[in-house]
Order: sequence, then structure tokens, then C-alpha cells
Amino acid sequence: MTTTNNAMSQLSGNFNTFLTLLTTQLKNQDPTSPMDSNAFTQQLVMYSQVEQQIQSNDNLKTLIAQGASNAATMATSYLGKRVSILNGQASLSGGAANWTYNMSGAAAASTLTITDANGRIVYTGDAEKTAGNHQFTWDGKDNVGNALADGSYKLTVTAHDAAGNAVETAVASAGVVSQIDMTASPPKLILGNMQIDLGDVAAIAN
Repeated sequence: MTTTNNAMSQLSGNFNTFLTLLTTQLKNQDPTSPMDSNAFTQQLVMYSQVEQQIQSNDNLKTLIAQGASNAATMATSYLGKRVSILNGQASLSGGAANWTYNMSGAAAASTLTITDANGRIVYTGDAEKTAGNHQFTWDGKDNVGNALADGSYKLTVTAHDAAGNAVETAVASAGVVSQIDMTASPPKLILGNMQIDLGDVAAIAN
């Protein structure tokens, strides 16, 4: 708002200076050769356009601030609610992370791949091969038995049928929103040891 006020103040000062110069020119013009009005008419139009742009910018800032306030209000309504997410992420806490994955059809080969927050593969294993929903609980250990730190991990399921065609899969997880990170823009929901965006929420339950 201060920036807008400064811009309007500067524009007003320049406009007043312009009017003073214009008035002086008009008073002292040669009656037999009057000034061409096109030049100062164009400058008047220019000042009007700049003023409108400043006001538009101010209105846009107001709308952005209102949007951020609405997002914060919406985020707080998720506190204590159990939410489902479909981006493959889940929180590893106390040596366990849980997912549900769906196979659209039967598979001849299927693989589970877990990556950490940096995208590094930390675990691979065999997935179920039958169509439908399947539960998977990971104990937080990599393929050589090392216990990994609590945090956010992502499960990906890849599958192919006997002909080598890809079988469509989907991964979901759920958790209770324990905190809201208001320092982020937009605010983040905290589930266990991971943060998610409001847009990641697929379903809410009490």
C-alpha cells in the first residue's frame, strides 16, 4: 500500500508540473501561431493510463491478500481431520508407513519403489499381481536392512501384464492433520512427518 501511495504521489507531482508548464505555454503562445494541441492531449491520456495501472496494481494486491487469508482459514479447518492423498506420499513414523495401492488388472510382473524426499530410491520390492486394492506397510528399512529416518516417503507401483503392456496403478495414503504451517504460502498441512498442499487432499473424514 505504501508503494502505491508513493507512486500516486509522484504521478500527482509530475502531473501538476505538467499542468503548470502547459498553462505557462498557453499564456505565452503566439496568437498568430497557436500551439498544436495533439502533443499535450497525448500526455494527458498517458497520465490517465498510468493512474489506472497504479490503481489496478493496488486492486490486484488486495485480491491476493484476500486469497491468502481465505487459504489460511480453509487450512485451519483441516486440523484434527483424517485426510486421504493420492500423490503417493506417506509419513514414516515409528518404523511404519502405510499405503493402499490399486491394480486395474492382473499383472505378470509388478514392483514397489519407495523414494525419499530427495527422490533417491531407498527400497524396492515385489507388489501384488492381482487386480484390486492392496495394503502395503513398510517398516522403514532399506533393502539391506538399514533403518531410515522418519519423514516423507513416496511409493510408486509399476506393473505389466503377460504381453508386456503396462497395468494402470494408483497409490493412496491417509493421515490425521496435526498442524498447519502458516509460514508457507499457501499454508501447508502437516501429517506426521510430512507436509502436503491443500490441493493434494482427495478426501476428508472426521
